[in-house]
Amino acid sequence: MECKQTTIKKGCNCTYEPCSRKGICCDCIKYHLRNRELPACCFPDDAERTFNRSFEYFARLVSDGKV
Repeated sequence: MECKQTTIKKGCNCTYEPCSRKGICCDCIKYHLRNRELPACCFPDDAERTFNRSFEYFARLVSDGKV
């Protein structure tokens, strides 16, 4: 399968600018899961800007009806 990094990068909501995985979903997901986190694309924009990507924060957002 051809990597669509250029296309995906345009729609990526990650605001962490020095991120080397931006637009490379397979690397991003692997990195975050290894750290018990979810990638930025799982979070609404306002929640993503907190840089809290933890499972617990995501569960709280789901519980509050924000995701």
